Amino acid sequence: MEFGSLPLILAFTGIGLLIALAGTGSAIGTSTGAMTTIGALKKRPEAFGSYLILSALPGTQGLYGFAGFFILQDLISPEMTLLQGAGILGGGIGLGIVGLLSGIYQGRICANGIDSISSGNDVFGQTMILAVFPELYAIIAFAALFMIRGVLG
Repeated sequence: MEFGSLPLILAFTGIGLLIALAGTGSAIGTSTGAMTTIGALKKRPEAFGSYLILSALPGTQGLYGFAGFFILQDLISPEMTLLQGAGILGGGIGLGIVGLLSGIYQGRICANGIDSISSGNDVFGQTMILAVFPELYAIIAFAALFMIRGVLG
């Protein structure tokens, strides 16, 4: 491997991790909500709208990962510096891991809310509020990616 390609390798690794990890968090989180919805529909099928919204909520982390690519893409070129490659790698790892974990845990919160709604409890609003907490950290990581982008280019 020649040293000249190292910045590109770092950048593409960062982008790959960013999209893969954040997307995986969303896939797991939305699947957790959807699996709980299947059981909840047996008890209260009329609450499907609430179940649907709560199941979809963890999907935002994957969107942050995808949007992160657009924030960083114009920095990627054969002339990029080692610092830019390392910055993209670091930002990708950061948002990727936060997206992974916040998507999973947001899905668990939403699944518990779905289960509670199916038992007759009016907790949709409270579940939405509580589900925002892990989302906040994905938003902070996404904002940090903007800041990293500002430093790099």
